Amino acid sequence: MVTLSRKVRLGVLSFLMLVLGSCDQNSKEKASELPMDSQPTSTIVVPRFDGDSALAMVRVQVGFGPRIPGSSAHRRCGDWVMAALQERGLQVVEQKESLTMHDGKVFELRNIVGVFRPQCTKRLVLAAHWDTRPAADMDSENPKARMDGANDGASGVAVLLELGRHLDSIPADLGVDLVFFDLEDYGAPDVADSYGIGSQYWSRRPHVVGYRAQRGVLLDMVGAADARFCWEGHSLQFAPDWTRALWQRAAALGYGDLFVPVPCQPVTDDHYYVNTLAGIPMVDIIDLRSEGTGFPPHWHTTQDRIEVISPRTMAAVGQTLLDILYRP
Repeated sequence: MVTLSRKVRLGVLSFLMLVLGSCDQNSKEKASELPMDSQPTSTIVVPRFDGDSALAMVRVQVGFGPRIPGSSAHRRCGDWVMAALQERGLQVVEQKESLTMHDGKVFELRNIVGVFRPQCTKRLVLAAHWDTRPAADMDSENPKARMDGANDGASGVAVLLELGRHLDSIPADLGVDLVFFDLEDYGAPDVADSYGIGSQYWSRRPHVVGYRAQRGVLLDMVGAADARFCWEGHSLQFAPDWTRALWQRAAALGYGDLFVPVPCQPVTDDHYYVNTLAGIPMVDIIDLRSEGTGFPPHWHTTQDRIEVISPRTMAAVGQTLLDILYRP
């Protein structure tokens, strides 16, 4: 956020703000001609984000099995994400292309984008990755095992899909793009730019030619009961005001125990490429720790299961974003 929002005022000012924000110029001109005494009063009512509904959507994804690129679980989960977006009335765009990975394997990239109000030039992009790591390489007992990816992948997807239920009443001048990046987690630590393949592709070739968004938010590992969301380093580097304002909004909503306003390490996550390649200021809401690997203890292990997920944590993230959407 660049600035903190203010409540809609009563009377003429509130109505004019609503009208001037419309994407439809003809509607703006007609509404501005209404007599003063016919203009209604209005208040902004931000809907409640349902953490239990988001948890149910994590369960659905985990139920498909590990969403490893090239697998049946990956294909079925992608189909489910697309159907969920269509059910919410969003325009759905797929980006598909066969790409060679760092290890020589070829996979078909499948980025999925849900577009709300494509006609609006003022846009916010909200993103998460939907694939899972091919092996639990940080697991001390079984590093070659597959992992459920309940937090690392599924939690961010669930929050975005639940947000998609509540877009109809956001300000009339605002368009939203829900972007689900593929091939985020197939990389190798010692190979540069081998992670975030889907976000690199989208940042160079967005779903709309000439696409621009004023700002964005990436969700990665946003479901753990003991989550700690600090100011990730690249977020502070590329979008410092937006980062701090978002954390202030979360604190005002009562989530200061999860959104900790302290700087922490930079992570080469999908938002890094959106910032550097697409030039869109994007903040990463990601669970980072000051001990161990710097990530939650279940990160890239077989412990990343549905049991680590908390509806309250996802509700904290989702409610903060809803507040941003309704009171930008």
